[in-house]
Amino acid sequence: MLIGKWVVILEPNLKFSMKLTNHQYQIQGLSILDICEQYTAPLYLYDGNKMVEQIDLLRSAYQDLPLKIKFAAKALTNISVLKLFQKQGIGLDVVSLQEVHLGLLAGFLPQDIQFTPSGVSFAEIQAVVDMGVMINLDSLPALEKFGEVYGSSVPVSLRINPHVMAGGNAKISVGHIDSKFGISIAQLPQILAVVKDKQLTIKGLHVHTGSDIFAGEVFMQVANVMFKAAKHFKNLQFIDFGGGFKVAYKKGDKTTDMHALAKNMHSAYAQFCEDYGKKVDIYIEPGKFLVSEAGYFLVKTNVVKQTPNATFVGVDSGLNHLIRPMFYDAYHDMFNASNPEGDLQTYNIVGYICETDTFGNQRQLNEVREGDIICIKNAGAYGFMMSSNYNSRFRPAEVLVYNGKSHLIRQHETMDDILRNQILVDVTEADLVKV
Repeated sequence: MLIGKWVVILEPNLKFSMKLTNHQYQIQGLSILDICEQYTAPLYLYDGNKMVEQIDLLRSAYQDLPLKIKFAAKALTNISVLKLFQKQGIGLDVVSLQEVHLGLLAGFLPQDIQFTPSGVSFAEIQAVVDMGVMINLDSLPALEKFGEVYGSSVPVSLRINPHVMAGGNAKISVGHIDSKFGISIAQLPQILAVVKDKQLTIKGLHVHTGSDIFAGEVFMQVANVMFKAAKHFKNLQFIDFGGGFKVAYKKGDKTTDMHALAKNMHSAYAQFCEDYGKKVDIYIEPGKFLVSEAGYFLVKTNVVKQTPNATFVGVDSGLNHLIRPMFYDAYHDMFNASNPEGDLQTYNIVGYICETDTFGNQRQLNEVREGDIICIKNAGAYGFMMSSNYNSRFRPAEVLVYNGKSHLIRQHETMDDILRNQILVDVTEADLVKV
């Protein structure tokens, strides 16, 4: 059903995935070419059932632990996706005041949301406190100011930097000693001094080491740091281990073994609880893990351009819609949805932006022709969310498929969106300062 302009999905979930059937790629029985025809490329297409499968996988792996899942909202904050997660009974981790508002609009209760900011103004922290949302403070100055204003009256959590370097790219490795994120574990004595001086009520400890981490040993190294630090705080309700679980971007990629990780975490957790004297909740914050593989970015071929050295497939999109390949050197697998049985050829898939915006170099695709739809995989996380109006281009639509039905959950932008909030000032010659 619709609430305002938002699609709210209430049906029970079924399990589907993208597959090639009757010479057409389908998602939950729907042809992606038909979806493109209906909603017009370029567009982001999300498999809501795949998202639910990922939640179920985590619950299965961590069934022996008091687990609470908090979706890292910055990966994909479309309100219909947030509502889908809210109906699945998970929580939300947010990084801005605006994401708090979106979470509340999607139906999350304040106690189901936690705010993990980095370097925000204290006014923003106060606004979130007023909403009844738990704060993860990530600096000593913020901790001191929080103590001065609230003392013991408002419980708070602390984001710890564990000094562990891990992640698929330096830009998404956030737990090392030179990272801006968190309070250094080496500053634990200062933390304890501020907590004592300001009589702060510390209810949780938080950590996030990075993204695209497949090695369970890294997560356990961080867990051991956190369990050791936790013993200095007597009234904890939870320890939040963040996210960063690795998903597969191409065939042969290593991924995080969630069941093995949960088993090791259970052993370490049991020992901690015995030493600590009581049980605490375990939080995790999957973002990419829940939505990346559920997302597909569909673009239309404008031109197939042959040069002496390469064949370029120019599409109706660019880094303004999917910046990850250019920003992170991220690899996204792709295929020709319009010609799945054509002869394989080698192409460079490029965008229409006045920059070098390459989605993929030297890719083997079934023969691409003008008008063909190219499907870029693993586009559910940080795809639309990092999009822009660069070159004054419109941002694409978003479509959610759930239980065999497609739903438009964001319209294509128009010129009205480009002009919204702009103010035309007609500067005359008389207004110009002559040099």
